[in-house]
Amino acid sequence: MGRHPQPRHITLGGREAVALTVREYEQLIAGRRRIGGQSARVRVLGEQVKRTEELLRDLESLVAATEDSCRERADTAAAAPDASRPGPVATIVEPDGGCLHCAIAALLRRRRGPAA
Repeated sequence: MGRHPQPRHITLGGREAVALTVREYEQLIAGRRRIGGQSARVRVLGEQVKRTEELLRDLESLVAATEDSCRERADTAAAAPDASRPGPVATIVEPDGGCLHCAIAALLRRRRGPAA
């Protein structure tokens, strides 16, 4: 790695200052612009993460609310199947007793991890 440039200290009007060449000044400004751009991107990504977290929490709440009713319908269908009355149970409940809501809830629990 290259040597870091050492600033040239000067005194102007009794005050200590640092002198830069035009090239060093342009590099300094370009570096500040890059950092500013990166900061803006990080801020946007942070906002996206917050919105995604909110969406995920809302989705988890929705799935959790419907998961219990799906289990109740599955239990009802298993206890007294009525083939003559097709309805939500016949279309939602799969042969293994699972449903889309329950599968999504399980997926969310697996992917969310213990830190949530």
